[in-house]
Amino acid sequence: MMTALLPLAVAAGGPGHPVIPDFGEPSRCVADDATFCTDWFTAHWSNLFWPALAQHIELTLIAVVIGFVIASAAAVLAHFQGWLAAPVSAVSSFLYTVPPLALFQLLVPVTGFSVLTVEVALVAYSLYLLFTTLLTGLREVPQDAVRAGRGMGLTRRQILFKVEIPLAMPAIIAGLRVTTVMTIGTVAIAAYVIDEGLGSLILKALQSPFNTQFVGAGALAVALALAADGLLVLAGRLLTPWSHRRRSA
Repeated sequence: MMTALLPLAVAAGGPGHPVIPDFGEPSRCVADDATFCTDWFTAHWSNLFWPALAQHIELTLIAVVIGFVIASAAAVLAHFQGWLAAPVSAVSSFLYTVPPLALFQLLVPVTGFSVLTVEVALVAYSLYLLFTTLLTGLREVPQDAVRAGRGMGLTRRQILFKVEIPLAMPAIIAGLRVTTVMTIGTVAIAAYVIDEGLGSLILKALQSPFNTQFVGAGALAVALALAADGLLVLAGRLLTPWSHRRRSA
């Protein structure tokens, strides 16, 4: 131990002169603990805020993509086999009503304090909204369009992919928008399970009187939700230009 400390003692001018790290003088904003200090936020962007933001995006994307795949398959099956709609809707609705923290607590004994626990819960929450909007969109496709497809000699699968899904795209995008924004918010709660995402910064900031970390992380979460919603709106307009033109007419 003494050997390890020797270089520090020499750097300080010899034994008896401890080395005190020089963190520099805090800015007036930091010293006064203002609501938000831009200089502190900028200085800690690369090592604090950006990694948490990247983790938040990754956790959200994984949950929404997996949830969308499962909900899409279930909605198509329920569209073809009407009797499946009620049981799938009942199960997904039940999962959606369980509070996030309660679901995390139920999963932890099985999957531990891990990303898997968080993703299983996030996917479970996404299923109800995605399944409902997907199935509703498919069922609301005008039957005249379906009959026209049959008249052109299209198979049932071709009608699904060339007629029904394109016409149901506005409802699909609407479901994705709500689910994505909801998932971004739920990921923040996941900080009670894993030390990742913007929720982790918010949770740690609540234990400190310093405001900038709390405000900065919260603002980033809100900005992420707005950006994701805006991107999905843009995607919807690109995928359904006919719908946008019809509303403008």
